[in-house]
Amino acid sequence: MASLKDKYCIVGVGETEYSKHSGRSTRAMAVEAARKAMVDAGLAARDVDGMMSYQGGDSTPANWVAPDLGIRLNFYMDVVGGGSSTEALVGLAMGAIEAGMCKTVAIFRSMNGYSDFRIGGTGARAAQPVRGLDLAQVPFGMRSAGQAFAPTFMRHMYEYGTTSEQVARVRVAHSNHASQNPKALLKERVTVQDLLDCCVETDNATCVIVTSAERARDLKQKPAYIMGVAGRVNKPRTDFHWATGPITRVAGYYAKDIVFGQAGITPEDVSVTGSYDAFTFTTMLQLEEYGFCKKGEGGQYVSSGIIELGGRRPNNTSGSHLCEGYTHGMSMVIENVRQLRGLADDYCPGWAEGKHSYDYSPGKCRQVKDCRITMNLGWAMPPTGSALIMHN
Repeated sequence: MASLKDKYCIVGVGETEYSKHSGRSTRAMAVEAARKAMVDAGLAARDVDGMMSYQGGDSTPANWVAPDLGIRLNFYMDVVGGGSSTEALVGLAMGAIEAGMCKTVAIFRSMNGYSDFRIGGTGARAAQPVRGLDLAQVPFGMRSAGQAFAPTFMRHMYEYGTTSEQVARVRVAHSNHASQNPKALLKERVTVQDLLDCCVETDNATCVIVTSAERARDLKQKPAYIMGVAGRVNKPRTDFHWATGPITRVAGYYAKDIVFGQAGITPEDVSVTGSYDAFTFTTMLQLEEYGFCKKGEGGQYVSSGIIELGGRRPNNTSGSHLCEGYTHGMSMVIENVRQLRGLADDYCPGWAEGKHSYDYSPGKCRQVKDCRITMNLGWAMPPTGSALIMHN
């Protein structure tokens, strides 16, 4: 993979509205998001010949979406998965192009995650039989993601003295960022005292387009060059993950050497992070495990101001899953692409031309000044994660 550094880029991004009731099919939303990404990149239907998606029985396959866009596919793949899928599929898209199977790949995620197929044990998901990894969770009362992930954070609190108030600063920071984001579902700034730890649930579709750096030079937008990628890296077990390795250890422990080794950089070189925020503590656990602070110091790191706009290394500058909308990780990659372009869509009058005030007071700017390198930290559950490093 080291030889592929800077050889591939993300050249287009697109998304639908983040809402609580789309009133639309996942197929219709996927088509909209993909079309917007193609327009963003300056690509016509004839220019896209690969398509990938991820879902958990809650979406529409790629070979149904492509014809609606006038695309004939040379390669397509739909995978089962959620939170750690975006980065993994970016890597697979690079491999497909490298192997000569296609030239340009659109990757989408479309979900009615609030009005239909909800993440926890409610809605359409409540009727599903217990199977697969659920056998390691449901019998112990771990029906929802919050229940399944909580023991990892609780052990962190026990071992290192991490507090709920410290990780609540993640929600505070992300709500501040969302208040600068016209697309965000929740724009209200919150306080530590509110102790809001959980992500929103939304209906939406998102899309990114991957192609070679050679082709990217002729396209509409400044490319986001891919320096390194790690996809769906696991702890020794993904079911009873606490049985092997510390309970507080998450998959980033294993992914960090892969992705930083490919990129040839260290955490200190990263300008902006996008750490998966299904909950406030998932952000903290990953930032710590990838080496942005020492083990056990994650609570101090996220509560120090470093992750806020204007801080040393802002995290989730769109407000992400806690505030913008829940996309199973895709929106965080989209946001970092826009940051690298200097085109974060905020309330600055000239943002579309890259003119930003860098005034991070309420209702103003969210573009990070001199953003050079971004990193996405994907998460499916404590034992599975992924990562992506890009630069402009």
